[in-house]
Amino acid sequence: MAAVGKYLKDTPIRSLATLGRSGELAVNILKYTVSDTIALRLPLEEVATQMWKLLKVTALPALLMAVPIGAEVSVQVGGIMNQVGANSLAGAASGLGVVGQGAPMAAGLLMSGAAASAIASDLGARAIREEIEAIRVMGIDPVQRLVVPRFIAMVAIAPMLCIVIVAAGVAAGLVISANVNDVVPGSFWQSFGSFATPTDLVFSVLKSVIFAALVVLIASLRGLEAKGGPKGVANAVNASVVLSVFCIFMTNLVVSQIQMMFFPARLA
Repeated sequence: MAAVGKYLKDTPIRSLATLGRSGELAVNILKYTVSDTIALRLPLEEVATQMWKLLKVTALPALLMAVPIGAEVSVQVGGIMNQVGANSLAGAASGLGVVGQGAPMAAGLLMSGAAASAIASDLGARAIREEIEAIRVMGIDPVQRLVVPRFIAMVAIAPMLCIVIVAAGVAAGLVISANVNDVVPGSFWQSFGSFATPTDLVFSVLKSVIFAALVVLIASLRGLEAKGGPKGVANAVNASVVLSVFCIFMTNLVVSQIQMMFFPARLA
């Protein structure tokens, strides 16, 4: 019982401390991103390298995830629409399901899995080899040198992943609807265009950018604070993935609610 009581007492304090360090890291990331951009000091070569590394671990999985998402929406919704004789609304289901929720969530989960683990493991390995401390001793802020390029790279590729998933998901939905549910392609695109407005696509891309920023923030904090050898790196990677997924789901709920409040779904 004493151990349980100590855990319940210490956990809120540690959580608040972690939240405070996360806020401090976020402020530093934004500060260096803005100042280095204005001063033309951004390490563009490093940013491009990080973009390529992150794309290698996320691009193909994004495409592979998009097809089942679009197919699943078409199969599930198509069965219901067949029963009520509303096959012409299959495109609307793809628009609202894939564009509104499926694409940004799939992009976020990919980034929280593949990209977060890559960032946390890289920074964690540097931390246990004391490279981070060596950088600080030389008078260089590791946030500016290591975290900011990864932040910019992740935010840059997030819209790409989202658009790829939207395109592949809607295409898969069209193929399934036309060949399985006997939906006329013209009817599919008509209902898609009526329900899926540009606002939905804007919010979808915006969600993916917010998710990318959260993933980099969490993975970088855990990686920079890794200690205890290889086990510490593994723990940092595990914590990065779990916390990123949780934050993505909660953020998606908040952003979706804001979208519904100010931009309710309606016919275009």
